[in-house]
Amino acid sequence: MSSLATPTATSPPAARASEPPHRVHRSTQGIFCLWHGLNAERWRTLLALGIPRPRQNRLRRWSISVVSRLNSWHEFWETQCYGRRIDQTVIEHPPIFVLGHWRSGTTLLHRLLTLDPQFTYPNLYECLFPGHFLLTERVITALTGWAIPKTRPMDNVAANWNMPQEDEFALLVRTLVSPYMLLAFQGRRECYERFFDLVDLTPAELALWKREFVRFLQKLTLRSNKPIVLKSPSHTFRIPLLLELFPDAKFVYICRDPYAVYNSTAHLRRTMFVENGLGEPNFAGSDEDGLDWFEHCIRRYEDTKSLIPEGQLHELKFEDLEVDPLSEMRRVYETLNLPGWDRAQAAIREHMPEHAAYRKNRFSMDRQTRRWVYERMRFAFELYGYPSRLPESDEAAA
Repeated sequence: MSSLATPTATSPPAARASEPPHRVHRSTQGIFCLWHGLNAERWRTLLALGIPRPRQNRLRRWSISVVSRLNSWHEFWETQCYGRRIDQTVIEHPPIFVLGHWRSGTTLLHRLLTLDPQFTYPNLYECLFPGHFLLTERVITALTGWAIPKTRPMDNVAANWNMPQEDEFALLVRTLVSPYMLLAFQGRRECYERFFDLVDLTPAELALWKREFVRFLQKLTLRSNKPIVLKSPSHTFRIPLLLELFPDAKFVYICRDPYAVYNSTAHLRRTMFVENGLGEPNFAGSDEDGLDWFEHCIRRYEDTKSLIPEGQLHELKFEDLEVDPLSEMRRVYETLNLPGWDRAQAAIREHMPEHAAYRKNRFSMDRQTRRWVYERMRFAFELYGYPSRLPESDEAAA
């Protein structure tokens, strides 16, 4: 991929390359996964791309085949009922994009923003079933809410159909043009590496992505005509394209201690490979791959953020937001000139007991891995002001 940053340091320690560094996650979702949001056409396309078909996942694949036909049927009737209204819907309010690498605090930031009733957001159901949620959401969520795990599989964040969710899932099932294709092709970078910043797409792929993204936002606007707050870490790679579509969009970027991001991202990848994989989980090279994209994400953001007009970008640190949400969110509203802080402040205050009670996953990191991460991400430590926490001899060698 032409825009991928070239690795700047050593390969991972040999011990990490040969042994799984984290406990393998056990599935809490059973056969259900994000691929159940595909329609029949997209499922056939995915099969034609040569996804792995291990025997132990045959029930999952069979169920996707069944549900994909139902999705196509629902999409047909939604088009009959809402198609003209969707086509005529104008996205009047510029979106607000929450940017940052995975596990940098984007979920917390998104949650705090969406507590404000002046905004709307895509929820879990709408992102998994973007093709027909206008038609089916009310009925199906009422009937199936009991089946949703109480917390997300990768952490302790509460889960339900109405929880704010990444619009990248909707883009995945509608286009197959998404870095989350790695869940179908674990270990095969050539199948998904073009889908981060989208600069190497074919004209047809780019047109499809734009069309489906805008249509998804039209449907959200038709459902609730308010500014839409979107959170997908993948969008951190796509500032030029997002500004092309929405010149007046506002952006909030969050960063976090790279050690914490690395540990949490490694756990996320293993969890998602189990919960949403179509083949046998393949963790070979996963940590190094994740660190490649961590580096590329930050470099891409720093290289393109200057395109955002003044007053449309605010940056903050996760550690500051975690300690003092009210002060940090007030700064977001001031920088972006968002109205209604008094109402938002009251909603955030009401949320504070839940925030205080939340318990993050805890991870350890050995000295060898800490040095490896620091070598690769030293520029980010220095750029964002995070200490290396390495012995002086290790820091000097790095």
